Amino acid sequence: MGLLDAVSGLLNESTGGGNAPDLMSIASQLLDSNAPGGGLAGLVQHFEQGGLGEVVGSWISNGQNLPISADQLQSALGSHPALAGLLQQAQGPQDQALLGQLAQMLPELVNKMTPQGQLPATAAESPDLGSLLGGLSGLLKG
Repeated sequence: MGLLDAVSGLLNESTGGGNAPDLMSIASQLLDSNAPGGGLAGLVQHFEQGGLGEVVGSWISNGQNLPISADQLQSALGSHPALAGLLQQAQGPQDQALLGQLAQMLPELVNKMTPQGQLPATAAESPDLGSLLGGLSGLLKG
């Protein structure tokens, strides 16, 4: 079993397992520049259009990360292909739990993808997303 498989397992366990959507996959889709939605720059654009530019800006900057709620995340990213898929798979109380978990993960992931306090100019300048997602096991246990 590879590291990403192990982290994926931890994510599924933390959300109830079984048929729960794979949060690591959703995080990858949200932040991968080759995925629908435009990667990190597209994610930032969704937040800015949703009135949460200051929140996502704090994740990019070198200061403290502002928190985001599940409701704010859904409002800002509800039309994002990866999040729309998450909401379609998880219905009822489970979708709020999954959104809450994603709301806890995203600030740290975006922060780690922007170590210089700014968006990478090119995909080549972005940190390895797989390595960053591999660090999620510490977030889940914390």
